[in-house]
Amino acid sequence: MTTNRSAIIAKLYKVLKKHYKPVSPPTDRSALEHLLYACLLENSRYDAADEAFAKLKELYFDWNEIRVTTVTELAEGMGGVADASSSAQRVKRSLQSVFEGGYSFDIESLKKQNLGKAEKDLEKVNGASPFVRAYVTQHALGGHYIPISKGAIDLLHAVGIISDNEADKGQVPGLERAIPKNKGTEFGSLLQQLAADLFASPGSSKVKAILSEVDPDFKERMATRQARLEAQAAADAAAAKQARDKARADARAAAEVKTKPTGKRDKDQKDKSTGKPADKGTFAAGDKKGPAKGKEPGKEPAKESLKDKPMPAAKKRPEEESRRPIPAKGLAKKKPR
Repeated sequence: MTTNRSAIIAKLYKVLKKHYKPVSPPTDRSALEHLLYACLLENSRYDAADEAFAKLKELYFDWNEIRVTTVTELAEGMGGVADASSSAQRVKRSLQSVFEGGYSFDIESLKKQNLGKAEKDLEKVNGASPFVRAYVTQHALGGHYIPISKGAIDLLHAVGIISDNEADKGQVPGLERAIPKNKGTEFGSLLQQLAADLFASPGSSKVKAILSEVDPDFKERMATRQARLEAQAAADAAAAKQARDKARADARAAAEVKTKPTGKRDKDQKDKSTGKPADKGTFAAGDKKGPAKGKEPGKEPAKESLKDKPMPAAKKRPEEESRRPIPAKGLAKKKPR
């Protein structure tokens, strides 16, 4: 960490204390309650997170009922947070992951582990973002981690504390070394308040005035980063559209090949044995049926006229045969009486 970065962090801390008051969460919350509250607090103001957390405990019987409730229904009770849908997803996924891990909603065992092991177990909680994990580590496990939300990343980049590459990765190197542990909770709450205001209203005159106290050149950095992010988003959208179009074209081509009839004559198909194009009128290689016997390949037999065909003799019915006269020669003469 450079001396310049350390000086800017110290200046930011001083400016934050002029405009905001530190907020401390209740000390009687369990580790799971700290986790769920952090899911609501990310990118939101403290009063909105407090109201949403109170509604969750009021509207639902227990954590399991929240786990099986849809994201849409959960979001309806979180109207005050910055992004209700994202907050509801984090809450639901975190509860589901905790439940699948031990078929209960108790993670107090993290407090008994050493900090490194507890942090690894927190990383396994699906739905717990880096902000949520840092908040739980700071308030439930006693570790020195400062929660950093998206709004915090944007403002730290705007005042020159982190670079473009660090902002893209969501990293703030050296922050915990610049802020001592006994000041971590206070600095984290002050930073979260300005970050939430920036996330809610980037064009706010109050936010701009605070940022200009830290660094007057913040506007240029914000504009450059915003333009770059928009260009990247447009490029990603174009690439995604191209991939979808290609997938549809491949699916159509596969469907056409699947439905194409086989066994038909093909003048362009080559004979497997000779490698030459098949003769006109012959069947393509692989056909089960060959040319008819007695027929010359490529020629159709001449059709006989009805005039040239001899008429078959008419067959007599049995009753006509019985009526035929008996010749006299064959009759025996009768003797007179």
